[in-house]
Amino acid sequence: MSGTPLQPVILGADIGVYALARSFHEAYGVTSVVVAGAALGPVAHSRIVRHEIVADGHDPRQLVDRLVEVAKANPDSRLLLMANSDWLVRVVVQHRALLEQYYVVPFLSEHLLDRISDKATFAEICTDLGLSVPRTIVQEFGSEPWGAAPVDLEYPLIAKAASSADYQDVEFEGKKKVFEIATPEELTWLWGALRGAGFRGRFVVQELVPGDDTQMRSITAYVDTHGEITLLCSAHVLLEEHTPSGLGNPAAMITTRDDAMLEQARTFLASTGYRGFANFDVKVDPRTGAFRFFEVNPRIGRNNYYVTAAGANPMRFVVEDAVEGRSVPPVVVDKEILYSVVPNRLLLRYVRDPELAARVRRLIQAKAVARPLQYRGDLSPRRRLYVWMALVNQVRKFRRYYPEVTSTGF
Repeated sequence: MSGTPLQPVILGADIGVYALARSFHEAYGVTSVVVAGAALGPVAHSRIVRHEIVADGHDPRQLVDRLVEVAKANPDSRLLLMANSDWLVRVVVQHRALLEQYYVVPFLSEHLLDRISDKATFAEICTDLGLSVPRTIVQEFGSEPWGAAPVDLEYPLIAKAASSADYQDVEFEGKKKVFEIATPEELTWLWGALRGAGFRGRFVVQELVPGDDTQMRSITAYVDTHGEITLLCSAHVLLEEHTPSGLGNPAAMITTRDDAMLEQARTFLASTGYRGFANFDVKVDPRTGAFRFFEVNPRIGRNNYYVTAAGANPMRFVVEDAVEGRSVPPVVVDKEILYSVVPNRLLLRYVRDPELAARVRRLIQAKAVARPLQYRGDLSPRRRLYVWMALVNQVRKFRRYYPEVTSTGF
C-alpha cells in the first residue's frame, strides 16, 4: 500500500460486520470504522472497531453523508468500503460516483446488482446457464389492477421477496424472511398482508425442495477487478437459524470442498461478468442429488468468518486486488473446520445423521471450531459477557422457534 495506511469502513452492525472487522484485524492489525444507526451487540464494546453512529441507520442519505465525513477526516488513509446486507450494498452502489471519490468500492455494477439480487431474474439466469433452481412463480405488487398469479405448484411451497432490499422496510404482523405456505388460503392471507403494508415489489413462490438444514450448502467467492475468480470456499450447513428475521442464515457449518458444486458457481460468475464478493445459497435435492441454486447475495455472507477460519482470509483477497492492485493466485479452500454460533450440545441435538455427527465430534475434539464473536484479541470483560450470553441465548431461540428437527427445515 506504498506506505499509506489501510482504513476499512464497514456499513452495518450485525455479526457479519464484526466478522469482517475481525478478519481485517487478524490480517492487518487495523481497527475498522463501523457506520450504523446503533452499536448493536456484536460490535458493541469492541476494541477492534470505532463507531460512527447516525441518527437513522435506515436513511441512505445519512449513511452516505457520514461516509463522506469519515473519508474527509481520514485524508491520509487508503479507504476500503464494505457492507454486509443487500440493501446496504444497494445504497453503496447507487452512490458509487460520489463514494469512489474517497473509497475503494469493491462491488458489482448497479445493472448486474438489479439482475442478480432479484430471485426471479436470478432463477432465469441460472436456467439459461443450465443450473438447477426450484420452480418459480412471480407475483407482481407494483401494478394496478392487481391480480393473483396462478400457482400450479404442489403445497407446501415457499414464498419470499424477490428482492430483500425492497422488503427491508415493509412492516406487518407475521412478517418473516421466508414463508412456508401450507394451503392456498395461507397464500391469499400473505398477499393481502403485503398489499395492506404497501409492498410494491415482487414476491416469488417456489416449490419446496425437501430435506432438513443439513441439505443446505454455502459458497463464498471473490471475483477480482479483472474478472478472475480468485477465491472459492464451500461449506456443508449443519443447522440454520429459525427466528422469523434470521430464517435461513447458517448457524453451524463444516467447510467442505465440493468441486462439482463450485464449478456451477464458477459458471454463473464468469457468464454474468460478476465482480467482488458473492455468497450462494444451494440445497442438495435428496431425491436426485442435484444442486438446486436458491440465490446469490451480492456481497460476502453474514457468516463469512468460516472462510477466514479455514485459512483464506477474504479481506486479503480484496485488499491485494482492489486496494494494492496486485493479482492474487486463485485459491480453492479445502481445509476442514467447524464454524458455529451455537453451543456444541445444542448443535449435536439437531444433527441426526450419524456420519455428520461423528465429523462434528471429531472437529470439536480437535479444537477445530471457529466462533466469529470469540476473538482472543478482543475480549474485554463486558465483551466476554456478551459473547457468552449470545451463545446461551441460542438455546432459548431454538427452543421457541425450532424445538425439533423437521423433514423440510421449517
